[in-house]
Amino acid sequence: MTTFIIGLVILFGGAALYGKFCEKVFGPDDRETPAYSKQDGVDYLPMPKWKNMLINLLNIAGTGPIFGPIQGILFGPIAFITIPITNIIGGAMHDYFSGMICLRDGGTQMPDMIRKYSNKGVYGVYQVFCSLLLLLVGAVFIYTPGDIFATQICGFDGEPTSVSTWVIYAAIFVYYLVATVFPIDAIIGKIYPIFGAVLLFSAIGVFIGMFVKGYPLLNIWDDWQTPAMAAFTLAEDKVTQIPFSYGDYFSAKHFIPVFFITVACGMLSGFHSTQTAIISRTVKSEKEGRMTFYNMMVLEGFIAMIWAGAAMGVYNLGLQAADANLATGTVGVVCRNILGNVGGIIALIGIVVLPITSGDTALRGLRLAIAESFHIDQSSASKRVGLSAVIFALVAVILVFAKFNSNGFNILWRYFAWSNQTLSLFAFLAISIWMFENGKSKYVWIPLIPGAWYAFITITYIANAKIGFNIPWGGAYVIGVVAAVAYVGVILWYGKRRSANRLAK
Repeated sequence: MTTFIIGLVILFGGAALYGKFCEKVFGPDDRETPAYSKQDGVDYLPMPKWKNMLINLLNIAGTGPIFGPIQGILFGPIAFITIPITNIIGGAMHDYFSGMICLRDGGTQMPDMIRKYSNKGVYGVYQVFCSLLLLLVGAVFIYTPGDIFATQICGFDGEPTSVSTWVIYAAIFVYYLVATVFPIDAIIGKIYPIFGAVLLFSAIGVFIGMFVKGYPLLNIWDDWQTPAMAAFTLAEDKVTQIPFSYGDYFSAKHFIPVFFITVACGMLSGFHSTQTAIISRTVKSEKEGRMTFYNMMVLEGFIAMIWAGAAMGVYNLGLQAADANLATGTVGVVCRNILGNVGGIIALIGIVVLPITSGDTALRGLRLAIAESFHIDQSSASKRVGLSAVIFALVAVILVFAKFNSNGFNILWRYFAWSNQTLSLFAFLAISIWMFENGKSKYVWIPLIPGAWYAFITITYIANAKIGFNIPWGGAYVIGVVAAVAYVGVILWYGKRRSANRLAK
């Protein structure tokens, strides 16, 4: 438990120090925000600080900070240190600068930010990449909450041939359509406080319950193995109790890069930049940005830490198989073991809320990005429905494939996880160039350090992965290093060039 507590100290202490530093580097002031200067009653409108914070948290926190840590903790207690450090210098910084740059540039969406701070080639690649990711997010965040609701709350089988499965999916689809089309304050702004209350109940309840129940969490200096006879595996419907070695898993599964792809949202998520851009249109003051963008990502990191700890606890107690393919089952075991049947159901509802409140704004963000890129009028509800219908049809096709193909969801999740992290590279690039153009080049290391690391992580992963190029690990690592060096070199060259051109004018 000590390592877990140290991780929390790093998370919140780091947020206080590094978050304030990032705010100082950006330099928020009292200029009029787009919520006032472009107010339209639909996407641009001033909302209270607490509501923006809550909406942003629910927008960015999907199943990633739950399912990711449940699988990532199999690498051992090193996760309790890796998650907070990466969150502070990577994810929270990424979210803060993405949101603040879009805010200062008039509430632009991420495609416009990429276009302004890169070139046509990079912008074109980003547009395709981002659109595909948001479609995957929409599909994943119907699939996962739908299945949790069906199997863990309602007791259905969740099979693709069951009518109940598709009724639940359809209900989520309808909500997504309403949230995507109507003004942000009409649906999202009113229902999210309720969702937020349920979410906080589940997160805080599980956190407190871990200590009350005395969950046995390993430390970095301990033997990285569950207590003898604690864990178990399921094979041919027979329960076989065996100890589980986190150390063996760490060695066999390539902690670098697999852990950083697996945990994702609790540490860094490229998807988040598409969501902070939406909130940049409803913020009343630039000085609210640190709480709204940076600290909400830190809170997501806290959720990730909770679920990493809770998962290790039930694995060590033998209440759930320490198997990376049983994330959904682990969620149910944790909630009911800590909070009882009634409290567990409420907590599960909170977990269902997370992906749903990310999926709706993912599709809203995709609609806005497409509309702005192709200059499609979205002033009336009918026009918004028309564009949304095309987007939803594509999501439905992906969902059907994932549900009926025996390996469909695994393929969908792997591409989603990898593309999610890869998308962050575009944001880090744009943040770096923004710094060069705004006289802050001496701070360009802030985005370049995590950018270089994740260039190495994502390229190494896709080079080796079966869903990628299936290159042996030795070659994949070399390719990853070369890619990271090239990524940094190109950004520094291009940034200095842009800065020189600005000064020449």
